[in-house]
Amino acid sequence: MSLQDKYAGVVSAAQGAGLSDLNIQEQDGILYITGGASNSAAKDAIWNALGAVDPNYTATDINIDVQVSGLAAGAALTVATDESNLNIRQEPSTDASILGKAAKGSTVTLVEQSSDDWWKVKTADGVEGYAYARYLKA
Repeated sequence: MSLQDKYAGVVSAAQGAGLSDLNIQEQDGILYITGGASNSAAKDAIWNALGAVDPNYTATDINIDVQVSGLAAGAALTVATDESNLNIRQEPSTDASILGKAAKGSTVTLVEQSSDDWWKVKTADGVEGYAYARYLKA
């Protein structure tokens, strides 16, 4: 089974999201999906499709890099976790030290879109670090 078959729902979501410069490529055992989204809902549709296949988002054979256009440094983002607080980390990794937390529904300020997975943010308390972009909404 090819990776495009394994992640057919993710590929379909990416194609249906209206991404600019959409590129879907399988290389060295990894499926790469890249492009630009006009809003965070389009990006979320792709991540939700991945979550249907990989609920813990731990797959190492897929790389999704979808940047939301129109988000500039200083943009206000809402923390959209399911139930818990969002960890703000020292580096863009779940292994990195937690510097602080942002409550569900609170607002943080975008410092930079470091990657598709991790954005550098600043909390209302002044804590600056990396948060998992999946839980941030414009």
